[in-house]
Amino acid sequence: MSPVTPDQPHRPATGVSADARPTGRAGPAPRVPAPRSGEGPRGRAPLPVAAGVAAGWAALTSWLPVTLVLGLAQLSEDAGSLPGALRAGLAGWLLGHGVPLETSAGPLGLAPLALTALVVWRLTRAGVHVSRAIGARGGRSASQALTVAVAVGVGYALLGVLAAVTVSAGGPRVSPVRAGLTFAVIGSVSALIGAVRTTRVWGLLARRSPAPLRDGLRTGLVAGLLLLGAGAGAAGLAVATGGGDAADMIGAYRTGVAGQAGITLVSLAYAPNATIWSASYLLGPGFAVGTDTAVRTSEVSVGALPAVPLLAGLPRGPVDGPGAALLAVPVLAGMTAGWLLARRLLRIAAEQRVAVGRSALLVPAALAGPVAGVLLGVAAAASGGPLGGGRLAEIGPVPWQVAGVATLAVAVGAVLGAAATKTLTRPAPPTRPLPPPRSPRTPRPADETR
Repeated sequence: MSPVTPDQPHRPATGVSADARPTGRAGPAPRVPAPRSGEGPRGRAPLPVAAGVAAGWAALTSWLPVTLVLGLAQLSEDAGSLPGALRAGLAGWLLGHGVPLETSAGPLGLAPLALTALVVWRLTRAGVHVSRAIGARGGRSASQALTVAVAVGVGYALLGVLAAVTVSAGGPRVSPVRAGLTFAVIGSVSALIGAVRTTRVWGLLARRSPAPLRDGLRTGLVAGLLLLGAGAGAAGLAVATGGGDAADMIGAYRTGVAGQAGITLVSLAYAPNATIWSASYLLGPGFAVGTDTAVRTSEVSVGALPAVPLLAGLPRGPVDGPGAALLAVPVLAGMTAGWLLARRLLRIAAEQRVAVGRSALLVPAALAGPVAGVLLGVAAAASGGPLGGGRLAEIGPVPWQVAGVATLAVAVGAVLGAAATKTLTRPAPPTRPLPPPRSPRTPRPADETR
């Protein structure tokens, strides 16, 4: 080591200069530039920009498939053009939102629910993306979720008004006010679903709600989905049975292979409608395919029908013989939902080594009826509508009848299924015995320790 002279200051061996060491004095804080007016925190997008982009992308991704399908349906040797396909796609896109079209043949308001499901899914994703863009992910803020939903709904409503004005300029008449309000409601509700999941508000609400209410909602949704699944199976079987008639109807359209493919896709877009009509048929109220018509298990009265492949599976007459077993499907769906409810609650009780009272089972089972009734009633209302004027002005089931019968059938079935499961299930013995409680140690007296 070289000696340190007074002219050479001593430097530490750590490699840090003496000038860089803290002196204990509080120096001036570094100046951080203040954000400009109108700018959010760094890394977060402004809400209007995020909502506008997400709403526009949701609209584009749901409009393009409609344009492609309707363009194929219009193709023939002498008909069909690109402007016509674009206009028809825009009109079909509005119809998928439930916005009626005023045509020369009468109002057209029968919405293809497959397109509606696509629209709702894209708007739900828009709520997710906007919540992430503004930094509200996992924030558990109900106000942020509502703000996202309203912003997406407003942006989507503006697109609906623009679409209505464009279609009315060279095609069917569409009310811009009706389109704007419908788009605002669908956009806000759908985006709210995605926002509450992304911000985790849904989990917070679920934990704060009573347990019977949560179990009743879950059981009612399960029963409603089981009924819709049974309706889908029955509708598919009916269409498969009448497959020859459906093929003849498609062949009657002289549009070539591309046009027939488009007609088939249009029929598939109405497959969810047929599923709901079939579920209404199994429940009992049935549905109508025109004014003064009825399709029920006890009565089938229809007149001349349009050449639509989806209508090839209509029943020929009332149900008799072994087919009467279809009437038990709604109650069986309710019993299945009640059985699943009881199994779940009994398993949780066995894990926690507690007893399950009858009220803990029967109250959610009874609540499942109104939940399933509301679900199927709303679905029935969305699946119907006019298909022009005259005889086809009334198509679909009556919503209040479907909701009432579904409520009664599911409630009775769920109560029976839950009660029978509890009665027939033996309580499982505990896997490990609980250890005896330990008594606290007391200090020994000083004279005993000697």
